[in-house]
Amino acid sequence: MSDKMVERKEWNEFRAIGLLGYINMILHMFGWAICVDYEDKECTKVKGCFPARVKFRGMDDKGQDKIYTNVTKYLKDNINELEKEIE
Repeated sequence: MSDKMVERKEWNEFRAIGLLGYINMILHMFGWAICVDYEDKECTKVKGCFPARVKFRGMDDKGQDKIYTNVTKYLKDNINELEKEIE
């Protein structure tokens, strides 16, 4: 476990874990989303991000399933460290 109270992370990791999608599912209920601009077509280099008003609500089933799978895998792989951090 790290002794740092704040550890800066990259947007790509946040997205890969499924947290960006998970947070956006919540924000969609209010007509909002966090949008990410990429410098490349492979979506590996983040140019910037911003909050936006959106007209859509939710995601398709396939996208939602992937988000839940990635977040669940992250929890499984990191549960011991997460438990230590709250002690």
